[in-house]
Amino acid sequence: MEVTLQVRQRGTLTLPAELRDKYGIREGDTFRLVDLDGIFVLTPMVPLVPDLARDIEQARRKAGLRTGDMLKDLRKQRTRYYREKYKRTNARAAR
Repeated sequence: MEVTLQVRQRGTLTLPAELRDKYGIREGDTFRLVDLDGIFVLTPMVPLVPDLARDIEQARRKAGLRTGDMLKDLRKQRTRYYREKYKRTNARAAR
């Protein structure tokens, strides 16, 4: 597909509705523009956080870990870190 785009006020470009519908582009989506010596390549920025969160949750379930247990272990790790870092036995500040 070849289309003509016009640069509008403040550098705004409007993608044709057909392309937006075809690729599921919605208002607020983020793109990266790569300039290859005058050839512009526009690629969507895919958020990694949802994918990463899903992978972590799958690994947690596969390992049979419960969220509550993980939080308890995190508190223990924080306390141990605080004691080692600050050479103190009172770990209140680490909470």
